[in-house]
Amino acid sequence: MKQVLVTGGAGYIGTHTCVELLARGYTPVVVDNFVNSSPAALDRVRRLTNHELRSYEADVRDTARITEILKKHDCEAVIHFAGLKAVGDSVARPLDYYSANVIGTHSLLSAMMEAGTGRFVFSSSATVYGEPEFLPYTESHRLSPTNPYGQTKLSVELMLKDLVESGGMTDVAILRYFNPIGAHASGEIGEDPHGVPNNLMPFVAQVAVGRRPALNVFGNDYDTPDGTGVRDYLHVVDLARAHVLALERFEREPGAITVNLGTGHGTSVLELVSAFEAASGRKVPINFGPRRCGDIAAFWADPSQAEALLGWRAEYGLADMCRDQWAWQSQNPNGFELA
Repeated sequence: MKQVLVTGGAGYIGTHTCVELLARGYTPVVVDNFVNSSPAALDRVRRLTNHELRSYEADVRDTARITEILKKHDCEAVIHFAGLKAVGDSVARPLDYYSANVIGTHSLLSAMMEAGTGRFVFSSSATVYGEPEFLPYTESHRLSPTNPYGQTKLSVELMLKDLVESGGMTDVAILRYFNPIGAHASGEIGEDPHGVPNNLMPFVAQVAVGRRPALNVFGNDYDTPDGTGVRDYLHVVDLARAHVLALERFEREPGAITVNLGTGHGTSVLELVSAFEAASGRKVPINFGPRRCGDIAAFWADPSQAEALLGWRAEYGLADMCRDQWAWQSQNPNGFELA
């Protein structure tokens, strides 16, 4: 079986990707520093898949340790999720974001060079585009992030571009995520943010399950159909599948690619809340507040390049995403640690 290092593999997207990797005959090896995740999540993956899963508590900025792990398992590829990911938090803590996301990736790539691991799948973001000049975003849209988080993702993309052009690495897949939500249909794994959620869906789910009194919506005066922000939400299982397809593409057609991962449809905050209320049978009270610094009114993806290059397209709709999110949250009202 093919060994793949998965950094941040105990996190939300990482755990779902490990499930998909195991289903497709890969052997994931997880590295995570557990700053924003839990070892219990990996136990759930083991139980869910009935597979052993090797894992190490380590930080990607520890180049020597990552090199050692890559060599020990003879990893042929890396899927890189490790990093910090909240837009608002990045505005308040930019140096932390550059350290984790840019310096961390530099260290990881250095370890890969030392170990001879030549295939890399990078967790990028639609935030690299910035304010839309046109919609939907295509991969050719101008890159102009409006917040430090997006700047760190773009910095890594540029680092990878230079590395490919130098011949230091040939097989690189840059996957620009839109807004992943949902959970595994079993309810065994899902998003379990530490502290107050920075993303919309886990906050909605925690209100519905009674952990929080109301949803805070930042801005209801945008130039959108209902005044709230519009995003392209996609099911985390669809997103996880794309990473496996990127590895499979390397097998048949080596080279570097960049693709958007989204459904191609925008959904407003209020539309998402309404769909979640229908899925859960719970009312979600809302408090409206001012817009957050760095937020954009509306954006969604043109995912046609992902279909052309990876054979990927989103299979799940909004109702599926809300159903599976509620399955996770209702079965695990306090997340992994206290479930």
